[in-house]
Amino acid sequence: MTSSIRFLMCAPDHYDVDYVINPWMEGNVHKSSRDRAVEQWQGLYHILKDRAVVDLVKAQPGVPDMVFTANAGLVLGNEVVLSRFFHKERQGEEPFFKQWFVEQGFTVHELPKDLPFEGAGDALLDREGRWLWAGYGFRSELDSHPYLAKWLDIEVLSLRLMDERFYHLDTCFCPLTDGYLLYYPPAFDSYSNRLIELRVPAEKRIIVDEKDAVNFACNAVNVNRVVIMNKATDGLKQQLKTAGFEVLETPLTEFLKAGGAAKCLTLRVTEPIIPDHRAIATIESRILRLEGHLLDSGLINRALDLIVEGGGSFQVLNFNLGEQRQSTSSAEVKVTAPSHEVMETLVSQLIDLGAVPPPQEVCDINTETVTLPGVAPDDFYVTTIYPTEVRVNCQWVKVQKQRMDGAIVVSNTPQGPIAQCKLLRDLQVGDRVIVGTEGIRTVRKTESREQRNTQEFSFMASGVSSERRVELVVEQIAWEMRQIRDQGGKVVVTAGPVVIHTGGGEHLARLIREGYVQALLGGNAIAVHDIEQSIMGTSLGIDMKRGVSVNGGHRHHLKVINTIRRCGSIANAVEQGVLTSGVLYECIKNRIPFVLAGSIRDDGPLPDTQMDLIKAQEEYARLIEGADLILMLSSMLHSIGVGNMTPAGVKMVCVDINPAVVTKLSDRGSVESIGVVTDVGLFLSLLVQQLDRLTSRYQVAQLV
Repeated sequence: MTSSIRFLMCAPDHYDVDYVINPWMEGNVHKSSRDRAVEQWQGLYHILKDRAVVDLVKAQPGVPDMVFTANAGLVLGNEVVLSRFFHKERQGEEPFFKQWFVEQGFTVHELPKDLPFEGAGDALLDREGRWLWAGYGFRSELDSHPYLAKWLDIEVLSLRLMDERFYHLDTCFCPLTDGYLLYYPPAFDSYSNRLIELRVPAEKRIIVDEKDAVNFACNAVNVNRVVIMNKATDGLKQQLKTAGFEVLETPLTEFLKAGGAAKCLTLRVTEPIIPDHRAIATIESRILRLEGHLLDSGLINRALDLIVEGGGSFQVLNFNLGEQRQSTSSAEVKVTAPSHEVMETLVSQLIDLGAVPPPQEVCDINTETVTLPGVAPDDFYVTTIYPTEVRVNCQWVKVQKQRMDGAIVVSNTPQGPIAQCKLLRDLQVGDRVIVGTEGIRTVRKTESREQRNTQEFSFMASGVSSERRVELVVEQIAWEMRQIRDQGGKVVVTAGPVVIHTGGGEHLARLIREGYVQALLGGNAIAVHDIEQSIMGTSLGIDMKRGVSVNGGHRHHLKVINTIRRCGSIANAVEQGVLTSGVLYECIKNRIPFVLAGSIRDDGPLPDTQMDLIKAQEEYARLIEGADLILMLSSMLHSIGVGNMTPAGVKMVCVDINPAVVTKLSDRGSVESIGVVTDVGLFLSLLVQQLDRLTSRYQVAQLV
């Protein structure tokens, strides 16, 4: 028949499953029937011959997958971008396809040798010719997409593939006539699905389920209103019929064994140019630099994994390996993302790992001015726990008051530029807030191998485990607390009421009395139950010595609240002789500052409890300043809140019987933080015993 539509096919003269380069090939090596393959290929060939012109490229020995001509290249008008196959098993096809395109008069574009792109298997034109859908993630690299936009003068929309079964875009995605789309959403990441939904109206999106997807229903050939595929369920056929399409099924099971079907076996070589299309690629690339012990710390692997898992791709431009044991390594990595939005997210995460742009790249950060009090510009940079520096007037300026989840405000003073963290609620009209991620770096401590592996009393590496010997962990914490006290440092304790319930109150009180604690943070509850134990001998109505309920004990906490309220404050109760022991007593007697942050569930509350949440946060932050160690004792909400306020470099220990609590704190990423899964009363008892041992050793050493 006469038709303006032409396809390129290759007879399966040498087809077989000779190797494994996708999940469909596993278990199918040399299990394909050549006769059935020829029969099924002929079925597809004749269906297309009745509706279009079919050209043939000669099959070649040694390249059994040449039958899948969709991967020969990408055609638009008289231009073709030749494929660069990812796997060496298919790279032998390239010269044969190139020869065919040249002989047919196409202008052939060739990508850089090490930049994979697998043709119309991973690049599909919207059937109205408005844009090009381009896949990446398994066989084609994102960095190839700008070349497609430039050479073919068309807008490219990048889609990230997530399911290894659908390793090419055409295995799970099929644009149809009149702007319809047949596709399998679980094959894509959330960004790609959102992009699809923005470009294709809901009424034109035909979604297939997994049953149809694994039969390669999306690997279909569309000729006008006819859709040719391997197999479809009745439900899918009805959806297509409702949209005005005729479905033709033709068995292609022999080719499914190699991971292909109707679309894979064809390449449309008559793709008309639409006059009003434009070369656009939303893809963005940046060069970032990493320094440190990149290999043995795993930093380079974490960075590259983060890029790929976040929807980007990378190219390592330079890698300089440290020559000596103490030498650091450096790497320059080109990061590519499908959009500015994804790039900003990736770079923010890489900055957390210590990545920075090359010095010559950025001379100044970008800022926008606050126009509403307490409201930052939309694209403001969100701070982390790590010490941060920003680029101002081609110089790095250290950010003051570092903390998590703030904005960075830059101001000019006679002494030079100043940058500092501010919470959103503290932003004022006129503040210059940093937006985007350019010109920002975090300062990560580079540890030597000796520090990581051989320092006897180095603070434990970050992590959480309920299997570590608690005694060993406590020994290291005790040693650290002794050092901090003797050097005039600062230990802050965040404690929950479980400390009192488990019998740890007397041990915490002793730590305060002996100078190991310089500030106490908690809620109304720990103070109430500490005072209840001191005055009534109970905690939550349980006799702390006998471990039995006391008649009427459930009222005890309210009685002690009333007593303290009558005194006017905890300090007044101590002064009047009402409160004579306990954690809060020791704080008052030893002038240790404390903050009790209130909540909606508090009884009373005590007169010392700060019920203004913002003021309580401010007072917490003030007492955290200058801390060398924060000891978090069985208080999930207060511990997490304190963790978010604390910059990197402050050692943190979270003790809780619930592994989820210590994991939450460990997830901050600080290398100075550890979690101890154990009973907090037992922990405090062991801690006091270990401090006693250290004191005894010190006294013996003094005598000697």
